[in-house]
Amino acid sequence: MLVPASHDVHGTTLTPPFPDGLETAIFGMGCFWGAEKRFWTLKGVYTTAVGYAGGDLVHPTYMEVCGRHTGHAEVVLVVYDPAIISYAQLLASFWEGHDPTQGLRQGNDVGSQYRSVIFTTSDEQAEAAHRSREHYEQKLLRAGFNPITTEIKAAPAFYYAEEKHQQYLAKHPSGYCGLGGLGVPCD
Repeated sequence: MLVPASHDVHGTTLTPPFPDGLETAIFGMGCFWGAEKRFWTLKGVYTTAVGYAGGDLVHPTYMEVCGRHTGHAEVVLVVYDPAIISYAQLLASFWEGHDPTQGLRQGNDVGSQYRSVIFTTSDEQAEAAHRSREHYEQKLLRAGFNPITTEIKAAPAFYYAEEKHQQYLAKHPSGYCGLGGLGVPCD
């Protein structure tokens, strides 16, 4: 897959190797255009890239993910500086930025590629993700929402999406973004 040399917003590289001291996180929260924008706006995020993870096809395309039920989720790779922004802060942005109770959809976007998922890159991330899920689910239940359906799994292979999808909402500011949270803060 052809990946742009630099991020359209940050001017940083989208592919490894990344500078020493940075960490990676992978989140799926519906359409990856809006998810990517949500993370690239956070102070301490070095770069973001959209792609596919969690399916059974090597190097899938957008059309394959959307039409052939490959099992992949649309995800965003977040490369961040933990000295500036913590993984817990990324998790809070994740939970607050979408509806994690909808199963295989986000709003009008329906299908397994739009599911809510956290792919962890370390044991520490897995523990933090499970703790934050339990915490946020209790807050949602108290607010009258359904239980969380978000999957938390060890990160599988990440496949970069096509160039036209990278930083899509920077190139098309009025483009579609169906993401929206439930209005319940994670704190």
